[in-house]
Order: sequence, then structure tokens, then C-alpha cells
Amino acid sequence: MNHAVVDKKFCKGCLRCVEACPKGCLDLSGLTNDQGYDYVAFQENAPCVACGLCYLVCPDVAITVYKDES
Repeated sequence: MNHAVVDKKFCKGCLRCVEACPKGCLDLSGLTNDQGYDYVAFQENAPCVACGLCYLVCPDVAITVYKDES
């Protein structure tokens, strides 16, 4: 299953990835990381197409996108 993983240690909750995602797969988690930022999380069962736009716009390189090869 295609999905993105957000590293909460580096995410500052800028929402650039949320705005860039054409499928609405990302949103704020409602939780804070060690730096006090409400970080972004991938939404379970989201229809990710592994386009990589979230990765490309993230200024903190906090996102890894995984594409199902089957």
C-alpha cells in the first residue's frame, strides 16, 4: 500500500505537505513533538498515490514516501 511516513522529530507543522497532497492523505496529528510543534501524520487508509509532492515541498525533509511495487 502506498503511504508516507512523517518523522515527527523534524516536522514543524508548516502544513505545506497537507496543502500539496492531491488526495488529502496528510493532516495535523493533534499531538506535539519534543520541540513543541503539532506535527503532521499520514491518515490511516488514505488513498495515497505516492506522487511525492509532500516530500518535495517539505522544508525539513521530514517525509518519506513508499510506493507499493506490486
